[in-house]
Amino acid sequence: MWLSDEKRDQRTLALWAADCAERVLPIFEAKYPDDDRPRKAIEAARAWARGKLRVGEARAAALATHAAAREATDPAAIAAARAAGHAAATAHVATHCSAAAHYAIKAAHEAAAEEERAWQRERLPERLWPIAFPQRWHADATP
Repeated sequence: MWLSDEKRDQRTLALWAADCAERVLPIFEAKYPDDDRPRKAIEAARAWARGKLRVGEARAAALATHAAAREATDPAAIAAARAAGHAAATAHVATHCSAAAHYAIKAAHEAAAEEERAWQRERLPERLWPIAFPQRWHADATP
């Protein structure tokens, strides 16, 4: 099958976006293990890039994954789901790849920040948390 350079580049971008999203997928799956929509979106991006899936099917996977993000409450998981959704949406519009990368970074930062906050809380008596974690710094700092 002959592909234009533009279409070949779009497929390369979709694969890259899927790789970016897959790196943070465990963040979503740890919080929502029964929701496979982000995983299916990543699979859809790759299937589309291999010519095994139509654009409309990849787009449907993207929309389903964005619904998963709206239903989630954990900021890192939301960002991870959005990364997966944009990876699949790259089949529709190539520039979605940059959103996939952006949300993957956001998911990683959110997860690292929460891990750091948990480490900090473990080392301080709970009665001192209001002093150490004032609301003006981190609205979500207290458990």
